[in-house]
Amino acid sequence: MKKVLIIRFSSIGDIVLTSPVIRCLKNQSPETEIHYLTKKQNHSILKANPYISKIWLFDNNFSELIPELKAENFSFIVDLHKNFRSRFMILKLGKPSASFPKLNFRKWLLVNTKINILPDVHVVDRYFKALHSSGIRNDGQGLDYFIPKAEEVDLSGIVPGHDAEYIAFSIGGKHNTKIFPEEKIVAVCKSIDKQIVLLGGAEDGERAERIIAQCSSNVINGCGIFTINQSASLIRQSAKVITNDTGLMHIAAAFRKPIISLWGNTVPAFGMYPYLPEEFSGMSTIFEVKNLSCRPCSKLGYDRCPKHHFRCMNDQDVDLIIKSLHE
Repeated sequence: MKKVLIIRFSSIGDIVLTSPVIRCLKNQSPETEIHYLTKKQNHSILKANPYISKIWLFDNNFSELIPELKAENFSFIVDLHKNFRSRFMILKLGKPSASFPKLNFRKWLLVNTKINILPDVHVVDRYFKALHSSGIRNDGQGLDYFIPKAEEVDLSGIVPGHDAEYIAFSIGGKHNTKIFPEEKIVAVCKSIDKQIVLLGGAEDGERAERIIAQCSSNVINGCGIFTINQSASLIRQSAKVITNDTGLMHIAAAFRKPIISLWGNTVPAFGMYPYLPEEFSGMSTIFEVKNLSCRPCSKLGYDRCPKHHFRCMNDQDVDLIIKSLHE
């Protein structure tokens, strides 16, 4: 275990969920040099991680990358993506490797037949299966997220009365069927007497402006304005976080924030819910519409509800969410 390559190409949340593996490998085997292979656009998520010696960036070009990786002469490869690309990379490098139980068939079974035989095991704990033979064990300390100093956000000039508490509300998501409806966001925001910072990508900016137009002046649009690390900084400095099932949810968990997570077509049973150390487990509250015959309709999500009713989000009880927020 002199030099180890960890592979996880995407996405933001999944990469954050690999952080305990990185930390435990380095802390329990200090002599190990850790390299990490991911997609080019995810470099900023990992660049400040002190446990990683080198980050390799994949830009859909195997021919350039593989010779460089071969030259590193890795002693072991940890495959935390387990797809065609990662397997192809391992085959070409020809080094000992291990992966984790991805449970794709069991997920397919839950999505397509609603039969749930998934183990009650978080994906982080399944990731550690890849290091079981090496004696590396989970330390139970949860997730890490490291923000470069230059991307820490100074709240003055952004949040009026920046010394007061504010709520971070992550309104975005890669798939529309994982996004809390606009009118429900407005209802929640109207119940909050603190400052609220809306977070998301540039594609969420217009929706954020519509939300602000229906609320009082305590709501601020941060969608598409901040980098992922700056958004992480705003989450770190917040009092509480309301979020869809998205990458910022896992970043909030890394900072041990009180989290209200809102679940649409995906389900926590997939093993991707907020991962917190045991002493912080009470800080996560999950809201989902249970016993819907169509849910989950996908392990990822869709642009629109396949049933055209979107009950998994439209039936969410806003009053209960507001009550939980104020408690």
